[in-house]
Amino acid sequence: MLDDRAKLLLKALVERYIADGQPVGSRTLSKASGLELSPATIRNVMSDLEELGLIASPHTSAGRIPTARGYRLFVDTMLTVQRGQLGPQRLAADQPQKVMSNAANLLSSLSQFVGVVVAPRRSSVFRHIEFLRLSDRRLLVIIVSPEGDVQNRVIFTELDYTPAQLLEAANYLNANYVSLAIEQVRERLKNEVDSLRVEIASLMNAAVTANSEVLTEAQDEVIISGERNLLSVSDFSHDMGHLRRAFDLFEQKAQLMRLMDVTGQADGIRIFIGGESQVVPFEDLSIVSAPYEIDGQVVGTLGVVGPTRMAYDRMIQIVDITSKLVSNALSHHK
Repeated sequence: MLDDRAKLLLKALVERYIADGQPVGSRTLSKASGLELSPATIRNVMSDLEELGLIASPHTSAGRIPTARGYRLFVDTMLTVQRGQLGPQRLAADQPQKVMSNAANLLSSLSQFVGVVVAPRRSSVFRHIEFLRLSDRRLLVIIVSPEGDVQNRVIFTELDYTPAQLLEAANYLNANYVSLAIEQVRERLKNEVDSLRVEIASLMNAAVTANSEVLTEAQDEVIISGERNLLSVSDFSHDMGHLRRAFDLFEQKAQLMRLMDVTGQADGIRIFIGGESQVVPFEDLSIVSAPYEIDGQVVGTLGVVGPTRMAYDRMIQIVDITSKLVSNALSHHK
């Protein structure tokens, strides 16, 4: 258990290292902490902190840097967040896909790291469907989800449909199948196909297939913004191995999704620090994340991915306000 003096020195060391990116020596720590302690006393406390695994000494310096365990103690017990320092931010209520894309850009621009938004699973039902003739046997299917998201799909048909036939098929689907899951629609069409004209039944089956393809492609989409920001982070620019591991993570979206899923399994802000567990297996990366909602129901996760040496208080503000903006924009849009 740390005494108050050790806690204060650890807090000062972490804050100084986050600000400067340089190992912190006893003289610097004495000034930063504001404590009237001799350099020898500070060195003894730092030695104790090092034995506890909270700080470490790089081979090339007499100073110390925080370990993952030190960061964790700082984040959990010493971090103070001043709310309202970011100024007014806004996300317009628009199509859900655009809201989430704008949110990723906002996270990235405010943090100067990487913004990540995991899109909610698309609904397997539709609110409205339309057909638009593009050319002979080539149609555009327009599918509107209950959330208001619009997806388009070009399909090719064996028959050349007239505008009247397209309108008839769309009206039938909208009147009889809205709010049913795609598999339910497919089963009902099998049973009703005999009572429908062949060309209309064929068109509706093609629409159901198109909708299924849209849903399959869109599941678990991860929106990433600002990867290039990491090129300016000194922690990565001096070590191409670190940078390569970070970019590999963003390319392997399935792994990034698993990380975001874990971080989003609790209410409020979550902070995962690289190297402290297998949750974030990259020692040089940390994730600050939060869930977002639609009408009070959690549907996805967003966050900032950056170096372990980040200003956690500011990242918490950025992620917190962005999750609220996304929740408001998606709920109002609906």
